[in-house]
Amino acid sequence: MLTIFTTPKSFRGYLNIIQTNAIQSWLLLCTEIEVILLGNEEGTAEVASKFGVRYLPDVECNEYGTPLLNSLFSMAQNNAKYELMCYVNADIILMNNFIEAVHNVHKQPFLMVGQRWDVDLKELVNFNDPEWDTKLQAYARKSGKLHPKSGSDYFVFPRGLYKDTPSFTIGRRCWDNWLMYQARLLGASLIDATEVITAIHPNHDYSHITSDNQSVWKGKEHIRNLELMEGEEHAFTIEHANWVLGSGGMKRALTIRSLYFQLVASIIITPYLHFLSRLMRALTKLIIAIRHQLRGITAS
Repeated sequence: MLTIFTTPKSFRGYLNIIQTNAIQSWLLLCTEIEVILLGNEEGTAEVASKFGVRYLPDVECNEYGTPLLNSLFSMAQNNAKYELMCYVNADIILMNNFIEAVHNVHKQPFLMVGQRWDVDLKELVNFNDPEWDTKLQAYARKSGKLHPKSGSDYFVFPRGLYKDTPSFTIGRRCWDNWLMYQARLLGASLIDATEVITAIHPNHDYSHITSDNQSVWKGKEHIRNLELMEGEEHAFTIEHANWVLGSGGMKRALTIRSLYFQLVASIIITPYLHFLSRLMRALTKLIIAIRHQLRGITAS
């Protein structure tokens, strides 16, 4: 049914715990799950062997040894067992409601994304407990925090949707936003599944990044990703979703806020509407200024 692929970091210390938790959760989603680990970071081959998942080490990397998006997506789509693909960051725990959501998508082509829950989780999950899923979801909603809609940690799409992806550096900024932009540009439905998917992200630092040149928020890799995105207007977020997957199934995103973002998206991806871009930027600045003024009045 579904091929899940990722590129793990080194399986050392805390990263070993959270990535091991994630992989085990994926394997429990259903019987028709294929997991592919890509890259040659320390411990990846051993973990792949331990859990009986596929291992593809020869991923193209940049000069800092960081995997590149185009190589990951090309290798995964060329080697996948199933026609439905999911790239997920290697530390994200997926629950039973993930596979239920995938079954409820009835639009083609599509890209399904969603917000994650940031939680403190420093121990191995007891997956032998039949209630691990229920307990972890309850813990996340009680003690965790829903991450902003600025990006996504999972991407479900039909194989072949992404044929020519830029050589973004994985683990830095922009690549996830470009994937959402590209989906809309290709005419695919961008689906926000936050309401029905509980994706768990254990809080962690970025100590595994050892060079300023590889900084998530600045540095050469970040600058290169910005250049490959070819304009900040291509940094789409979950806000730009034109469909929402909820408990009642698929529905159009029709709130005032979502309609505004869909208008912005339409102007960006439709060549003959590009002349409206300057007007929309001015309108956006005006809306932000008004919101700041209203907050100031409320605070006083």
